[in-house]
Amino acid sequence: MADIPSGLTWIRAAPEGEEGPGPWIEIAFGPDELVHLRETGDPENVVTTTMTKWDAFTKGVLAGEFDHFAELDGEGTVAPA
Repeated sequence: MADIPSGLTWIRAAPEGEEGPGPWIEIAFGPDELVHLRETGDPENVVTTTMTKWDAFTKGVLAGEFDHFAELDGEGTVAPA
């Protein structure tokens, strides 16, 4: 596992006005154009990717490429409408 730099500024992706521990996703932009992601409930488990891949992912989110995941029923299948 890659060493995670100390002193990162973690940004919590939580719905506006939500309080409490989550679970939420947190993101930190580090040196060398690396992006780090973690869950609030498991902050030691950090996933690292590149800024190029992060940009591609966020463009896909904005384009609606992952909307079908929002419709999952928790068991990997699309919930009925």
